[in-house]
Amino acid sequence: MGLELNSRFLHFQAHLESGAFDISSASANQPWALQSAQGGLQVYVAERLHRRSWRWGDASLIPEQFIEIDSGAIRQVQIIEAPDEMGLACTITFALMTDQPLLLWKVAVENRGAQRVEIKQIDMLHLLPGSGQINLSVERSHRLAFFANGWQSWSYSGAYYPEDHPKATRLGVLREPTRLYDAKPPRRRGRFASDMFGVLADLRSRAGLLLGFLSQQQHFGSFEVDLSGEQPRLNLWANGDRAVLAPGDCMETDWACLQFLEIDDSDPLGIYLLAAARQNRVAIPFHLDSPTGWCSWYQFSSSDYRGAVTPNDLRRNLRALSQLKAEIPLQVFQIDDGFQRCSGDWFDFSEPFKQGVAGLGEEICGAGFRPGLWLAPFIVHPRSKLAVEHPDWLLRTRRGKPVNAGFFWNALTTALDLTHPEALAYAAEVLRSAVQEWGFGYLKLDFLFAAAIPARYLDTRLTRAQVLRRGLQVLRQAAGPETFLLGCGCPLGPAIGLVDAMRINADTSSRWLPAVWNIERFFAPEPDLPSVRNALHNALTRAPLHRRWWINDPDCLQLRAQTRLTMAELQSTCSVLALTGGSLVISDEIAALDEDRLQLLASLLPPMERRPVILDWLDAKTPGRVRLDLDGAPGSWRLLARFNWTDEPQSGEIRLSEYGLPAGQDYWGRDYWLQSSFQSRNGCFHLGNIPAHGVRLLAVRPRLPESPLYLGSDLHISQGLEVTEWVVENKALSIRLQRQGRARGKIELYLPGRLRSALLAGKSVLAEHTKAGTWIIPVDFEAFTTVRVTWEAEWQSPTTLESTPR
Repeated sequence: MGLELNSRFLHFQAHLESGAFDISSASANQPWALQSAQGGLQVYVAERLHRRSWRWGDASLIPEQFIEIDSGAIRQVQIIEAPDEMGLACTITFALMTDQPLLLWKVAVENRGAQRVEIKQIDMLHLLPGSGQINLSVERSHRLAFFANGWQSWSYSGAYYPEDHPKATRLGVLREPTRLYDAKPPRRRGRFASDMFGVLADLRSRAGLLLGFLSQQQHFGSFEVDLSGEQPRLNLWANGDRAVLAPGDCMETDWACLQFLEIDDSDPLGIYLLAAARQNRVAIPFHLDSPTGWCSWYQFSSSDYRGAVTPNDLRRNLRALSQLKAEIPLQVFQIDDGFQRCSGDWFDFSEPFKQGVAGLGEEICGAGFRPGLWLAPFIVHPRSKLAVEHPDWLLRTRRGKPVNAGFFWNALTTALDLTHPEALAYAAEVLRSAVQEWGFGYLKLDFLFAAAIPARYLDTRLTRAQVLRRGLQVLRQAAGPETFLLGCGCPLGPAIGLVDAMRINADTSSRWLPAVWNIERFFAPEPDLPSVRNALHNALTRAPLHRRWWINDPDCLQLRAQTRLTMAELQSTCSVLALTGGSLVISDEIAALDEDRLQLLASLLPPMERRPVILDWLDAKTPGRVRLDLDGAPGSWRLLARFNWTDEPQSGEIRLSEYGLPAGQDYWGRDYWLQSSFQSRNGCFHLGNIPAHGVRLLAVRPRLPESPLYLGSDLHISQGLEVTEWVVENKALSIRLQRQGRARGKIELYLPGRLRSALLAGKSVLAEHTKAGTWIIPVDFEAFTTVRVTWEAEWQSPTTLESTPR
């Protein structure tokens, strides 16, 4: 006996006799299917673990219904199990979305027995070789890969292959609490875990299976795969965290979801990410730009510099930025860690800030910036007054000891128990005071994972996800809807819809590799420790989240020459931040930036805001091929990036087919960092050597010999968005350029003839003719200007043009 649901995308069938279900593509051209998947329940009763599978043999059924949920319209059926020997009855709801290729399902567990139970986990799907099967190809051979999403902001996210070991820390209790999506993360080769969602893909057929959850309002949802055998093992579950289910109570999961996808699609995760955004009622106002600003952390307070920020440091940089505001129009001025006496004691200030921060907030606002403040409301230093005076507020293990939240501020920290009403009220009062009394409208909330460390809450009925979600809701309410909230060190799922921006990577650093006390060799393999390598990795792998769940925050940009970064590494950093479109915040002593570094910063403003296409998101450990599609006054063009993440220079090329550009077309490419133009040859740009950790960033436009073409400039990294007007008439071209403040640089044009004249704001300028047959025109203007060029038709462009940079 079976139970079926159908949409134009998917076919679903539940087998009542076996308690299993099948899902397959409705398209005859797509042989994608998952067969005989099962689920179940794991609970503790009197400290004994009981496991059972779904039992549908004597279940009652509720036939197909059409309903609306937050993520959209669905058709659903329900299977209501009879109570088992413990008195537990599961109701499983399966649904197909009517307008999207998504299968959804959720489980409600009701305790109809006489004794309480503790829910370890609710198994949403397990697929074992021999009893179940997954098919992503018509071929028998396959090459599998798994995209894993990390638990919180800093956690590694990216592709794994069967021969890999999962990323893990070697720092034990010092770092493990920051990574605890589950009490026992996998360690074996070929076995990988993901939080919220993950993708299993066949790299030969280019098909994938996304499994995950639309929200984490009720449970942290985990997806684990084992690729060590001939066939993969899959497990998807909702973490119960041993939450107590008393007689008469019911616990319901979030919606689980499944999607078949093509991994080479230009937006393979888009359908799922948007459905999750709707389910969490995400509202990113159209007018809300990605923030730009300055932060004190990496210049004055981080472990790289072992300093302590002072009000004079802040005022000095505030004055410098005020003087540069016409040319460097930043929005936010943010005070980071160091103003408080101790983490946990947010109303007691350090000696340099003994007058508090309210006065600084007024000064920042008076200078024309939005005042920003760093807070860590859920983590507690063990030597804080709060820990001593309110030990009952602290989150505790099942043995009654304060939890370990990791090694920070030279101590093993602990956390607040947000199910304690007074502890939660204190955290809310900190935010209310910061906004209403101290005058800060931009708050960076850090170390938020601390509230969700596996523990024994005062309210034993709640899961870790429920505790964190409710805590974040209280913080949002305390801060008010107009306050900009940036989450950091935060599990992603419970925060969707509650923060405006989210850090999506590890902290950056002044060096490429992780180091502690200047020791690199031991710490270099750490996937989550502060470093530019780790920060750029996640900025790329989590780029699709931008402007769907929040504004992505890729951490600060350090521009000063006094770092351990090479110029190639700085260029890669700028390229990643520009291409991914999130927040752009610098953390430098402004006076330490020379004219070239300030011009580099100006060329990154405003952020481009758009999401790039990460082309090799499943084919490379760290993506190396990125495309950003742009359009503006001079037409449509693409930015193509080719990164070299190795430790040695490499000969590089851009094969246009690998970037999704149409075959049979010739293109101009202009390298932003080399400031030179060249043409494609045989469907390829030959780039020469790319330095270690470096990048080639090309603005690419179709070659149209009979038409003038804007090739790019050094005014903005987009190489085109600085153009606000482009008018061609007869053999004349008028270009309007716009950039805030004073702009000095050059633009490069292709003309279908010999240049006759070039005028800048009506005055003649000398243009340079390059070996590639292009024209370079110098520009120097305030805010905006007009360039006008004319040409003669009899000029013939060279028949042989360079295909490598000058």
